[in-house]
Amino acid sequence: MLADDILRLKRERNAVILAHNYQPGEVQEVADLRGDSLELSRAAAREEAEVIIFCGVDFMAETAAILSPEKRVVMPAAGASCPMASMITARDLRGFKEENPGAAVVCYVNSSAEVKAESDICCTSANGVEVVASLAEETVLFVPDRNLGRYVARFTEKKIITWNGYCYVHDRYTPEDVSRACALHPEAEVLVHPECRPEVIDLADGVYSTSGMARRAKESPSREFIIGTEVGMNYRLKEENPGKEFYPLSEKAVCLDMKKTTLERVRSALETLEPRVTVPEEVAGRARVAIERMLSI
Repeated sequence: MLADDILRLKRERNAVILAHNYQPGEVQEVADLRGDSLELSRAAAREEAEVIIFCGVDFMAETAAILSPEKRVVMPAAGASCPMASMITARDLRGFKEENPGAAVVCYVNSSAEVKAESDICCTSANGVEVVASLAEETVLFVPDRNLGRYVARFTEKKIITWNGYCYVHDRYTPEDVSRACALHPEAEVLVHPECRPEVIDLADGVYSTSGMARRAKESPSREFIIGTEVGMNYRLKEENPGKEFYPLSEKAVCLDMKKTTLERVRSALETLEPRVTVPEEVAGRARVAIERMLSI
């Protein structure tokens, strides 16, 4: 069986398999750890494994390589990328800073290593509010996600100027989707991701990162939930909460790049230790500063 081959190769290679919450269910099943991108990268840095098999998209594997430069990081799905991360380049960001001198740059971790290297500090979907509050500057350039930046702006009096990037999965949700799902499941608690549009967030019972959704699902007395994030998250939620029901806000909420990982590709990655993900040290060093500044908060 494929799963047996993967477990054997993992032991032989002294590898750890990481799977993002949006990965296919069968990939999550063979993973040692699953979670959000930064959560996984931090965990990988603590592991004694020599090889990190990162089942996700490019910026996630880059972050793991930045935080674990002594380890070999392999991403099974070559070419799996984040469209939102591709919406801004390092050159774009340098121009954005020139247009807004004196502003601090907060970079969502869903971004390339080159963009992180041009930023003052990184943030996640869970800690964006705290990161912005930690800054002395009164004007903040928030890249690349406009929706997350708008959500963070609700909790600060600082001026936040957002880049016009977005996650196509979350940006696609509409208030009509919420109304339709609530009509079908009137007792369900509505949880949405902060990458959603403001008008969708306004209709939710709670706004959480994927890790936050996992915690809320366990702690909430509710027995039914409507989940406003990529459909892969429902696999984890259902597995961790037997007896509770989870419904996607929309069945169309699928990240095609996240679904490029297959068990065959995981096995191949363990056999060949390719495709390897590396980040040049001159970029990694500066990106690491922005990430570690966030982690120190």
